[in-house]
Amino acid sequence: MPEDIFPVDSPAAWKGPAIDFRREGMRQLAGDEVDEIDAALAHLERSGEKDFPAITTADFPLPRFGEFLRGLGQTLRTGRGFLLLRGLPRARYSEDELAKIYFGMSAYVGTTLPQSWHGELLGHVMDISDIESRVRAYHAGGAQRFHTDSCDIIGLMCVRAAKSGGASRFTSAVAIHNELFSTQPELLQKLYDGITFRRMEQDAEYGTGITTKKISVYAREGKEVSVSVSAQYAKRAVDAGDAPPDPLATEAMETLEAIAASPAFHLDMSIGEGDTQFLNNRLMVHGRLDYEDFPEINRRRHMMRLWLQVPGWPALPARQSNHTAEDYKGWLRQRTPLMELPSRYLQRMAQRQAAD
Repeated sequence: MPEDIFPVDSPAAWKGPAIDFRREGMRQLAGDEVDEIDAALAHLERSGEKDFPAITTADFPLPRFGEFLRGLGQTLRTGRGFLLLRGLPRARYSEDELAKIYFGMSAYVGTTLPQSWHGELLGHVMDISDIESRVRAYHAGGAQRFHTDSCDIIGLMCVRAAKSGGASRFTSAVAIHNELFSTQPELLQKLYDGITFRRMEQDAEYGTGITTKKISVYAREGKEVSVSVSAQYAKRAVDAGDAPPDPLATEAMETLEAIAASPAFHLDMSIGEGDTQFLNNRLMVHGRLDYEDFPEINRRRHMMRLWLQVPGWPALPARQSNHTAEDYKGWLRQRTPLMELPSRYLQRMAQRQAAD
């Protein structure tokens, strides 16, 4: 192996069976912290209707709890790489109020990024595959394969749980890295060398226009290792003829996913209504277990998602970035004020469902 590929010694190199996430990765909100959140929401709403990107820490003042949130980026970068925030009383808030709370808290953590060519800053993770064609994975139901997203930290707040199932499953990409180094170093080398990905055509069309790119699934900058993976994008590249079939690349991707799914490595986390999960997207691969849902839009499993860029973190290596700053600029041209407000989004989806 080259000298720059070696095992990573990090608190993030955990294996699921050794982790009790309730003790090591969950924070229960105290009563006075919930009171702070309620006061911050009232302060925000007194200022009139603000568009989401205009919500700052000054608009959502959290005198004590805000200090914890400001330090969350560093905690996730140097620690286990995940956190579940529990204790927000879901029944107390409307869906729109939850979205404002989520944006207000996240303003302390980082800057929100758009998540697709639509330009949405707040993503609604729910099954709309019966309403919209060519959906990305977060708009399809059922289980979801392991992957990463295009951000530093991914946040998920649960608005509504599924009828049953749908737990979050995630694995330390650092632990997978070390396992490959020990057992199949030629596959790890292939992941460092890079695999051709083909992203969704409309994401490219409304961004830079570049559809395919060779992505280093693992990369090292100094002492830090990061991961960027999407088996779907790799398969799309081969299917479209952007890259020839590469048995070694296929084996490397399949082995990474098999290790991630192994009971010896993964961790399952149920995200209850009102809970918020934060993951270090550079060190974790995440997916979802299968679930049973309701047919009505207003009863379906519903998570709100944020992609956060953290000040002070080094930039993701260019060879790992599926999307660029120019893409984000292009996507934001499609965004309209408050388009992500849950009440408006759910109303649009219900109307489209009824029209079909």
